[in-house]
Amino acid sequence: MPSTFTSFSSLYLSTLLMLVGSGLLSTYLGLRLSADNVNAVWIGLLMTGYYVGLVMGATVGHRLIARVGHIRAFVASAGVVTASVLCHALTSSVEVWLALRWLVGLGMMCQYMVLESWLNEQAESHQRGRVFAGYMLVTFLGLGLGQLLLTLMPELTFRHVVLVAICFSLCLVPVAVTRRLHPAPLHPAPLEVRLFIRRIPQALSTIAVAGLILGGFYGLAPAYAATQGLDTHAIGIFMAVTIGAGLFAQGPTGWLSDRIDRSRMIQVNAILLTTIALMIALTSSPLLLMVLTGLFGLMAFTLYPLAVALANDHVDQERRVQLAATLLMTFGLGASAGPLFGAALMELAGPGMLYVFMACSSLLLVVFVRPERVTGENLVEEAPVQFMPAAGNLATSPLAAAIDPRVDEQVVIEQMQDEEPIAEEAVDEDDAEHRPG
Repeated sequence: MPSTFTSFSSLYLSTLLMLVGSGLLSTYLGLRLSADNVNAVWIGLLMTGYYVGLVMGATVGHRLIARVGHIRAFVASAGVVTASVLCHALTSSVEVWLALRWLVGLGMMCQYMVLESWLNEQAESHQRGRVFAGYMLVTFLGLGLGQLLLTLMPELTFRHVVLVAICFSLCLVPVAVTRRLHPAPLHPAPLEVRLFIRRIPQALSTIAVAGLILGGFYGLAPAYAATQGLDTHAIGIFMAVTIGAGLFAQGPTGWLSDRIDRSRMIQVNAILLTTIALMIALTSSPLLLMVLTGLFGLMAFTLYPLAVALANDHVDQERRVQLAATLLMTFGLGASAGPLFGAALMELAGPGMLYVFMACSSLLLVVFVRPERVTGENLVEEAPVQFMPAAGNLATSPLAAAIDPRVDEQVVIEQMQDEEPIAEEAVDEDDAEHRPG
């Protein structure tokens, strides 16, 4: 792993800076609006706008990279994101903030796509697993560090916005000064949604519920914690503990899921998550809240990778690129709806309803995800397919499948060929500028 980090240090550093900024911005905006007594529905809408931007950014990112190349696409996207972040300091209009959150999501998805396609281009086949794991580790680390910055700057001022903008500006540097050639352009394979609905309904249901829960958590948990009497310093720790627990859980969960029926693990996970979420909704002790949110992170952040592993067990290797895009879209729909439902319930019946909503969401998995419903008819030969860590928060793009060791490199190349003549011409011209000699 150390050699992997050294080899891909520039790309990992850009990813880390992006996620530090993103994690800090999401929590800061939730706390700022909560402190200003803004309706909880607006807080939820801001997170929904961000996730909608991320989902829409996948299409925009492919077109932009094809037309201007990877470095220019990354620089342009980072510029839009940085300007959007700074615009939060120019106005307090939540309507404008909603549009800005959408722009931030759109630009960040383009940045993710550049970084992931670049990692795929540079990673050797034997490195793919370590590269993917390192990328997920940096993702979790960045999100956690973003929360901890609140403990160093507890006053809710626009200094946080400036710090976020600095992070997005600095993430440009490692990519802009690289001396490597552009990677080959990648284009998404066509989706086969109906096929996946028939073949892996339990995995898709789990992905959607994970989106509901994590979208609600990122968007509204800071505001909920504030209503429980936690100050900004403690809220930063609250969020960091949850995300850190999710990172810690990836290894043990992977070891278990390669040995125990994955649908059974999802069901048990959902039972525990339902219980923990209800306990959080009922507790009033700050210390107990910290303990429970750590347990919540253990369960909530492992639902997504468990569902991805279950889906890969029942989908042929040549369809796993389409599968990755379908799972991302499903998660995005759930993550867009979660903050809205959670915010509406909080406004109607109090802040504790956020975790009641999460408990009801996970309860759906207890009912619908059952091992006896898994026929094994479409089980692939290599099942159980290797478990891989996943952030489960759309901190990746459809191109993340390219560096996933569960997807053969040749399959990626064959299924993600450039089919647009204008794109080929644009990339050829851009490569010509960067060829040595």
